[in-house]
Amino acid sequence: MPNSRSISVKRIAKDLELELVAGFNGESKRVKVEMLARPGVEFAGFLDFYDPERILLIGSKEAHFLMLLDEETQKNRVEAVLKFSPPAVIFSVNVDIPKYFEDLGNKYDVPLYKSNERTTPLNSKLYAYLRSALAPRETLHGTLLDIYGMGTIIIGKSGVGKSETALELIKRGHILVADDRVDVYETAPGILIGQAPKILERYLEIRGIGIVDVVQMLGAGAFRENKKIRLVIELEQWDQNKLYDRLGLETETYQIFGTKIPKITIPVLPGRNNATLVESAAMNQKLKYLGYNAAETLVKNVATKAASKGEDDEE
Repeated sequence: MPNSRSISVKRIAKDLELELVAGFNGESKRVKVEMLARPGVEFAGFLDFYDPERILLIGSKEAHFLMLLDEETQKNRVEAVLKFSPPAVIFSVNVDIPKYFEDLGNKYDVPLYKSNERTTPLNSKLYAYLRSALAPRETLHGTLLDIYGMGTIIIGKSGVGKSETALELIKRGHILVADDRVDVYETAPGILIGQAPKILERYLEIRGIGIVDVVQMLGAGAFRENKKIRLVIELEQWDQNKLYDRLGLETETYQIFGTKIPKITIPVLPGRNNATLVESAAMNQKLKYLGYNAAETLVKNVATKAASKGEDDEE
């Protein structure tokens, strides 16, 4: 299914600190694809596979190639590209923008930007930015925190205590990413990133208290903009008829965009410290990622002990 997300070139320029030098009427254009175009063969006159929906990135190589042509040919080749009305043209720091390029940008309402970075880092930065901005998103109802470096989403029914648990964890030094609504996108297969909508950044909603700004209350270190998701913890009211895993040998998963994330279900009971349980679950999962599984080690030790006892009995 094609991606329907888009972003304005004006927003891109603001976020990446690009200077607008021409094509001022084209800043409302929107970018819909994350791929970039380096117009080498296009400036050579080959336009068969040119994609006009891509931002054009012009570095020293493309600029030097144009300079090998006479000025009239340069203008004709550039005009042949700009008349397709690409979203924008971005020049790296070492490229001097020819006057005819500015005139054509104004003529076809194609915004021309100048960056203060070299071509290779600019290419990487721009692609990563577009990849994040245009990636399909899924919204989860829950709270995302950075616990011991583990991006952990706490989910559960409304009123189960997600935000209250998160507040206690933040007071212990862990970091809030998003509360109530978590926007999740995939930067690469298996790599899921969660963040809060801009309007909800830094805020927690605590029943009986109201809205809490964790940055104002606990400092700038209590909040971060995004985090890779590596664990899902579901808080649910204790069900005496449900059989809960007591050893941790069973592995539940939670699927987002086809990627399965380890999931742990924690039953909520009066007297249980949910924050401590979530903290312990995150640390235990981190140990699993590092290759140590306490439950499997215990089972293995018990089996070894039982086997040795059997040998002693035979003797």
